[in-house]
Amino acid sequence: MSPSGVTAGRIPRGASAAIAAPLRPRSGQPLAAPGHACCVGHRGARAYAPENTLAAFAKAAAMGCTMVELDVHLSRDGAVVVHHDDRLGRCTDVKARFPARSTDFVSDYTVAELQALDAGSWYVRQLALPAAQRQGFLQTLSEAELSRWVSPEDQALYASGSVRIPTLAATLAQARELDLVVNIEIKALPRMYPGIARAVVADVAAAGMQRSVLVSSFDHEQLLEVKQLDPTLLTGVLTSDRLARPADYLQLLAADAYHPGCYDDFDSLGFNSVSARLDARGIAAVRAAGRMVFAWTCNHSAQMQALAAAGVTGVMTDYPNRFGLALP
Repeated sequence: MSPSGVTAGRIPRGASAAIAAPLRPRSGQPLAAPGHACCVGHRGARAYAPENTLAAFAKAAAMGCTMVELDVHLSRDGAVVVHHDDRLGRCTDVKARFPARSTDFVSDYTVAELQALDAGSWYVRQLALPAAQRQGFLQTLSEAELSRWVSPEDQALYASGSVRIPTLAATLAQARELDLVVNIEIKALPRMYPGIARAVVADVAAAGMQRSVLVSSFDHEQLLEVKQLDPTLLTGVLTSDRLARPADYLQLLAADAYHPGCYDDFDSLGFNSVSARLDARGIAAVRAAGRMVFAWTCNHSAQMQALAAAGVTGVMTDYPNRFGLALP
């Protein structure tokens, strides 16, 4: 079955022929050396800092990432804010800060209310737990990695209550300073925020980051709308399904990148199959069509190596240090 979100009448004119210019940091440096994959910090370097915060993006840059991935929602008053979950409970102190509120959806809070929340202390509390009791992505964090990449000063900052949910505008300003490419994932499902694509496009334009941003979504209608608003912006098809003819599907949407899932129940590339081997045919077809491939989320060095050998443009990971260990 084809992915949802395709409305033939809304496909941008000239879509079948469009292949965008290369995605680069503002400095003009390439994402990676020729023939190599780049390391994409997933929600920043979220194994080593509270996810989707300025601290996490700065950590990713310090660990050698040339690109970061982040997620956006709309606040109640229409600001684009950086947060993964639809709800605030997992990564903030919303229950303590607003005990009388009956909901913790991001969209039920103003940007001022969201930025009053502590978005860092939860991470330090996770580190204090036995590994098996932590959130899944932190269960393989070793003591050696923690000691190497999270200093006592880092932990003090994260626990201080001063780490906030950032706006997209503030995050793009930081990315300019750090010379990072940014993958903005529009979290449109299930909330279907009216106007979120337009708000994202406006923030990107205001930051002057059009050539250093890739907009992705599981809601592929958002990608069509982004292209209608600004045909020069690059878009990526996020999926955890195994797409038949992914290169053709990207061409249909005038999309520039394919973002297949590759772990646990989101694996569409074969690592968790009976054979436990990567099926690289879709990757090869998309790359042969001149488009990009970013696989998510890979935290295992051997799998990173296999993805790089298959020709992906980038590997999204919570552990950027492991990417370096996986490659020659």
